[in-house]
Amino acid sequence: MKYIKNNLNKFLLGAFIFILPIISLAEDKVTIENPLGSTNTLIGLVKKILEGAVKIGMPVIVLAIIYSGFLFVAAQGNSEKLNEAKRSLIYTLIGAAILLGSWTIAQLIADTVKAL
Repeated sequence: MKYIKNNLNKFLLGAFIFILPIISLAEDKVTIENPLGSTNTLIGLVKKILEGAVKIGMPVIVLAIIYSGFLFVAAQGNSEKLNEAKRSLIYTLIGAAILLGSWTIAQLIADTVKAL
């Protein structure tokens, strides 16, 4: 068992070196499709990245706002915990503004470039 643990990386490298040519020569017409669809420009790439960030970021922001609400409820009048809840809510709203602002600015730039 110790021998296998010590030499596993050598075995995997050897298998990779011998199997890779077989896989690459197995089919003559291998094509790689663009995972971003029809995006071929820098503007399109930035737009796709920001779309993904907004799609992932919005649910996270909603959950962070809900968490801030729970912090307000859990504070029960304690001034230190209320300050922590306020700070959490403010940072969440700042993050949401940055996320949506970046999307808006990217859309504005894309529309301006398309108009030119």
